[in-house]
Amino acid sequence: MKVYADNAATTKMSPTAISAMVTAMETTYGNPSSLYTIGQEAAEALQAARETVAKCLGCEAREITFTSGGSEADNQAIVSAAMLGQRRGKKHIISTAFEHHAVLHTLDKLKKQGFEVELLDVHETGLITPEQVAAAIRPDTCLVTIMYANNEIGTIEPIAEIGAVCKEKGVLFHTDAVQAAGHLHINVKEQNIDMLSLSGHKFHGPKGVGVLYARRGIMLTNIIEGGAQERGKRAGTENVPGIVAMAAALKEACDNIDANAAKVTALRDRLIDGLSKIPHCALNGDRVRRLPGNVNFCFEGIEGESLLLLLDQKGISASSGSACTSGSLDPSHVLLAIGRVHDVAHGSLRLSLCEENTEEEVDYILQAVPEVVQYLRNMSPVWRDLMEGKRQFIL
Repeated sequence: MKVYADNAATTKMSPTAISAMVTAMETTYGNPSSLYTIGQEAAEALQAARETVAKCLGCEAREITFTSGGSEADNQAIVSAAMLGQRRGKKHIISTAFEHHAVLHTLDKLKKQGFEVELLDVHETGLITPEQVAAAIRPDTCLVTIMYANNEIGTIEPIAEIGAVCKEKGVLFHTDAVQAAGHLHINVKEQNIDMLSLSGHKFHGPKGVGVLYARRGIMLTNIIEGGAQERGKRAGTENVPGIVAMAAALKEACDNIDANAAKVTALRDRLIDGLSKIPHCALNGDRVRRLPGNVNFCFEGIEGESLLLLLDQKGISASSGSACTSGSLDPSHVLLAIGRVHDVAHGSLRLSLCEENTEEEVDYILQAVPEVVQYLRNMSPVWRDLMEGKRQFIL
């Protein structure tokens, strides 16, 4: 059996998105900046996609900027807020220790430019409280950037409450919603979100296309210079087929969000309950405030890389954390942030499901994972030491 269980890394494009992309490539292939008819037809398709995305997020079409993905959107949002703050003498930024590297590396870059970055500690379940944010905000704070839902452990943050704190304090609030968009209800106005990033390939759209929402009145700093596309804030001829496909995928996901969430949550809970029976393991992330399809475990006494390779031999595609750091031998910074020690963090497994997964696939995973874990433990000198009492179990 072949089981794709790495939907947090990327999703298969939906037939709806593929159809929209092919149609756009065939019929609206003009440059949307051109004045002749074919170009204006492309411009109309671009505007229609912008309006569709805006409706899904609860904002105005003019507040939507199309980007190459979530990483670019994160970069532009954070840099824009920092530059606005700098002009007002405010150079303090609040974030968390377990953000995606698109956020953390951008913050590292700003630190070299004289900004002070405060990373809030996350609780064992990965939750940040509004009270933490309120206590950290200072008169010179220019930005709070906290992800909507964690890409590795699936914990969903209290975004509306954090946004309300920021609004009350007069501080810009950005959220990386790459894992949340299309899977959770989002309304940027109701949730007090000033800026939001998303990426099309996380909800059955194409890769290489994303969105930055920025509330009207926020002046964006250009990351890419060139032409006057995207109201002069994102140069480069727009990828009309990709944008149209992403908008179609997002609309489809939002139209079916409750039904999909119910199905996927049931599969997720079935998987969590089954894997929890493996001795000396631990679920990472909050059990309840969790993305519908996210399952993340640590298994003591094994290496996550070996676990992934053996699962792949059994036809199961999974990961040990973020796809962006899969080539690294270091343990997940997310797992370290929630308090997992290095030895345990190395033995992590992330399974991320979507509405296309089935109960039969979940049952197959529940058969394969315990077999592979036991096989690896039987070969592990660390596990032997644990069983003989030479080391103490952590989990």
